[in-house]
Formats: sequence, structure tokens, C-alpha cells
Amino acid sequence: MQGKLSGKVALVTGASKGIGQGLAVGLAAAGARVAANYKTDAEGAQSTCTSIREAGGEAEPFQADIGSKKEFEQLVDAVCARFGRLDVLVNNAARTRFGHAFEITEEDFNDVVDTNLRGPFFGSVAVARKMQAQGSGSIINISSIAAKLMIPAHSSYTMAKGGLEALTRQLALELAPEVRVNAIAPTATSTERNRGYDPDYEQKWRAITPAGRVATVEDYVGTCVFLASDDASMVTGQIIYVDGGWTLRGFTPDMSDYDFSQDRERG
Repeated sequence: MQGKLSGKVALVTGASKGIGQGLAVGLAAAGARVAANYKTDAEGAQSTCTSIREAGGEAEPFQADIGSKKEFEQLVDAVCARFGRLDVLVNNAARTRFGHAFEITEEDFNDVVDTNLRGPFFGSVAVARKMQAQGSGSIINISSIAAKLMIPAHSSYTMAKGGLEALTRQLALELAPEVRVNAIAPTATSTERNRGYDPDYEQKWRAITPAGRVATVEDYVGTCVFLASDDASMVTGQIIYVDGGWTLRGFTPDMSDYDFSQDRERG
């Protein structure tokens, strides 16, 4: 496949479903060879790779719990061994544990922070060593609108994503000039997980979004490809909110009837 990412290798964490799957497919469509990471959903990661291959691209699934420093480092080594290099890291894998601050357990806290912040830190450091040796690279963190305007019952997640945005700026400074580090902050998005919280999820969030709709996973692809490409050679340390204007208005729909139980059931 030919495109502005031809010759580049991209690792996308949490690429078995949702936004990660969409970004993996989109990066491949722009010409990148893709490493699709997953933790437990092997079938989903295989589906991502199949979609890429059927479109003429190259992709391989890689299992790892990116909340573990050791496993993330081993993942980076495995991807480099398979593809020979690593040009783009998309820190997409995320965990949520909704609940009032009084209800958050230590297990909840560790689960969210390990995946959303600890993993991206150690993974980015491991990747940056490879990228600096190559002379270039792009790290793209997936943050959230929750890091800018508060969402009820979201304390540990908001804290972790806020830390991820601070990490984005810090690493952009420390890893320059060879490695660029930026973040994309998605808005309410039509995914299976979000629709599982509430059957009326899309209708409720559409009503408070200036763009008049919720996002789809494809809405983030253009920004991700741009940040991964040489077109963004002077862009680093930036947080790009792809939110349909939501943060201009900044309030949530009624979430009192959302079913958050699945957050603890997800492996």
C-alpha cells in the first residue's frame, strides 16, 4: 500500500476493538506496516489484521499487557524483531472504572493507572530508545476530553489521562529533536463499549455536542496519520482535541442510569 506512511512501522496498543482498531486500519491504509497489540481479545486483534491484509496492507497481532513494564518492553523488542524498525507508537489501550471517588478501590485505581499512564510511560521510553537510534519517530498518546472538563464518576480515569497529557509535554521536551510526542483527545464516540453503558448513549451525547453527532472511530484517523507522518515534523508537545466542539460547551448528559458494571468484568 502506498501513502504518506509508506516504509513506516506503527505499533498500536489496544488494537482489537474500538478506537484502537480504527487507528490501526487507518494507519495501514496510509501505508504503514502495523503491529496490533491486544491483551486478551486475540480474536479482535486477528480481525483487525485481517481487515488490513484484505485491503493490501501488512499487519501482525502481538499479545501483551501494556500495564506491565516488562511486557511492554518485550512487546517493543518483538515488534522490532518482526519488522526491523519502529517509527510510530500509538498509546491507545485504556481502562475505565467509573464510580464516585468514595467508591474507587485500590484495585480500580491500579487497573486504570497502570493501563492509562504507567504503561505509556515505560512503553514510550522503550520505544524512544529505538527511535533515537533510528534518528526519528512519533509517539501519539490517546487522551480524553475528560482531562479538560470533568465528567462525573470519572476521578481515576480523569487523573490518569491528565497525567498522560503532562507526560506528552514532558517527553516531547526530553526526547527532542529525534522523537516527536503528541496526544489526541477523543470525545464521546460510537463504540460497542460506550453503547453498552446506555442504549441511548449516542442520542444523549449528540444533543450536547456542537457538531450535532457523536464521533466515529474514523474521525480520529486523519489526525493520527498526520501526527505520524513527516507532515507534522514541526508538531510536538501538542494536545489535539477532536471533540466536535464539546469542550466549548462542556457539560454531560444525565448519566445516572448508565451501567458501569462491565468495567470490572472486562479483562
